Formats: sequence, C-alpha cells, structure tokens
Amino acid sequence: MKDKFYAYIQQLQDTITAKLEEVDGKATFQEDIWKRPEGGGGRTRVIENGAVFEKGGVNISGVHGELPDSMKAYFKVKEGNFFACGLSLVLHPKNPMVPTVHANWRYFELYDEQGEIVDQWFGGGQDLTPYYLFDEDAVHFHQVCKTACDKHQPTFYDTYKKRCDEYFWNTHRNEARGLGGLFFDYCKATSEMNMQQWYDFVTEVGNSFLSCYIPIVIKRKDLDYTKEQRDWQEIRRGRYVEFNLVHDKGTLFGLKTNGRIESILMSLPPHVQWRYDHQPEKGSEEERLLHILKAPKAWV
Repeated sequence: MKDKFYAYIQQLQDTITAKLEEVDGKATFQEDIWKRPEGGGGRTRVIENGAVFEKGGVNISGVHGELPDSMKAYFKVKEGNFFACGLSLVLHPKNPMVPTVHANWRYFELYDEQGEIVDQWFGGGQDLTPYYLFDEDAVHFHQVCKTACDKHQPTFYDTYKKRCDEYFWNTHRNEARGLGGLFFDYCKATSEMNMQQWYDFVTEVGNSFLSCYIPIVIKRKDLDYTKEQRDWQEIRRGRYVEFNLVHDKGTLFGLKTNGRIESILMSLPPHVQWRYDHQPEKGSEEERLLHILKAPKAWV
C-alpha cells in the first residue's frame, strides 16, 4: 500500500504542477530533491512571482524511522517505527479576487519491534480560503468535493465537511480560516471499508482537486482590484499564518519529526500584514466575508 500510494502522489504532483504552470503562463516550479537524515526524503516544488500565483508549493515526501518521543506520547505507544508519505499543497494567488487553496493527501504506517504493521491509515482533504466572497465559487468547490465523496459513501461529504469546518477553526479568533471543504483523518480498515477502498476514496478526492480549483482561478485571475483590496488580502493572510503556526497538526508534526523546514513553511504567504484591531467598513464586502466566517455554512 505504501509503495502504491507513494507512486500515486508522485504522478499527482506532476499532473498538478503542469496544470498550474499552464494557468500561470509566466512562472515555473523550482524543484528541490531532499533527504531526511533519519530516513526518507521528498520532492519540493515551489512557484513564486508568477502572473497568477504569487507563491505556491506542491510537495511530496516519504519519511520513516523511529518515532520521536513527542510523537510516541501522541500516539500512546512506547516503541515504534513509522512511515509517512503525502502530498501537500498551498497556493497564494496575487489577485485578491482569487482564493488561496490548500490540499493534502497522506498515508501513515506504524510498526512494532519486529517490523510488522500494527496500525495504518489515510488522511487528507482540500479547503478554500477566499479574500472576497463569490458565492458561486464556494458552491462550485463544495459541489466537486461532494461529487467525489458520493461515489464512495453518501455520508462522507457531510461528515468530512463538518470535520473540515471544525478543524480549520482559528480558536483564538473565533472564526473559520476559510470556507472549508473536506477534512478526513485516521481512515482505517473497518467492516465497511478496507484499505483498498480507502485508497480508492482518497485518490478520488486527490484527482478532483484541479476540477475544484482551476475553474475558479480562470474566472477571477484577470479581475481588477485596488490597493485597498490588496491590503485586505494581506491582512487576511495574517490569519492564515496564525492558524498554520498555532493550530495545524501537519506543521507541528513536521517540526517535531525534524522535517525539512523550507518544505514545512512553504505554506506561508510572502506578503502579510498585521494591523492593530483592524475593522472593515460596515456593509462592505470585507465585512460580509467576516460574517460568513463566524459560522459554517452549507454550500450545497
């Protein structure tokens, strides 16, 4: 399973980066192949200063070795080796009318002292973070997510949409990071779903990503915007940074397992503002976005 999924994310990385370069039309991805001293490595691809994408990363990794003490405590095990692989992407467009997007699909194995698998699971999801809200874009993103889920289990969309809303919640701000999407974790074999069926589901979602996002980019990338709207984008990006550094489990896992720091922090946008007690104008589009972020909404 680990070999099959790692081969899948290698192919998916190629597919996604090729399409993003085509849409950008100016910048290309810089690639870094890296090794982790404790075991494994990855392939980081970053795009910067493009016509559409100000900064973005589409990274894959496959790492293995002894679990650090902090992770042993987290998984409640005394001994154990692990293998983890996944694709993680974040795209920060230049135009504030185009939303930021994040996605991740991953697989984890935990071994006993004899090297036998004692636990294995999939995780992942994809979510949208706009700066200006176009309702039709939110509906489109969620509809593609729902269509992918419905092919496997009719309850998946509602379940994983709710988990996404709960997970990407900036507790200290009491607001959502964005408009959500899907979030699933610890997808293990059960009487209803074996690991092959979970693989089929996770890859279905991974394959849906470009259909979720690219139509929105193409529709919004050439819209006019003002300096004030760009400022708002940078202020909202600050909330994105806060979530990733304070709450995000993937970031924390990477930091605690001696992950590659450049790959872990590629999710941070290049230009951000933190203004003291900034409040949008009453009745503005900016205020409407904040109102939506205060309570999760059903988009489809």
